[in-house]
Amino acid sequence: MPEPITRIMLVDDHPLVRDGLRARLEAVPGFAIVAEAGSAEEALQRAEEQPIDLILMDINLRGSSNGIDLTARFHASFPEIAVLILSMHDKTEYLMQSVQAGARGYVLKDAPGKDIVHAIETVISGGMYYSAALAQKLARPMTPGQLLTARERQVLQHIANGESNKQIARELDLSVRTVETHRLNIKRKLEIEGQAELIKFAVENNFR
Repeated sequence: MPEPITRIMLVDDHPLVRDGLRARLEAVPGFAIVAEAGSAEEALQRAEEQPIDLILMDINLRGSSNGIDLTARFHASFPEIAVLILSMHDKTEYLMQSVQAGARGYVLKDAPGKDIVHAIETVISGGMYYSAALAQKLARPMTPGQLLTARERQVLQHIANGESNKQIARELDLSVRTVETHRLNIKRKLEIEGQAELIKFAVENNFR
């Protein structure tokens, strides 16, 4: 049976950086670079054109949107696509903003190639990954509100009120599938399995 292919889009406004990443990642069995973009508009267009599993996202981009803003837009419009930030910035504020926007990991550009590969594999398998230098800064426990994106907190508020996926989709002007994906992401981040347990958590943590 052939090995599953991870379809990756590179989002960086420097063509030379994308060329280097492409050469590095296409040498890895199971990885395929299926799209590239240098701006938010290009990235969103590419996502409309073909299936993508993961985006390797820089923070600094051409145009009015940065990588963090674009991550939030992808998380809302394409929640099935995992976003992994690849940045030169090692500041905690960028890390926290990226996580809140929906990024599944944050890797520094000066990290060894094997770390970037490991980060992609971890995120694709459902985990979250941070470069070692940044992981230390995350040692302080995060509150549930910090773990979830703004949209996920909205969805959880509606879940706490006992609303169905269809009701939530109508209230937030989303597709039912998008709401289902948000619900799954919330459960994964909070390590909750059952619906009753999720509602109990939402009520006990004042998400109503």
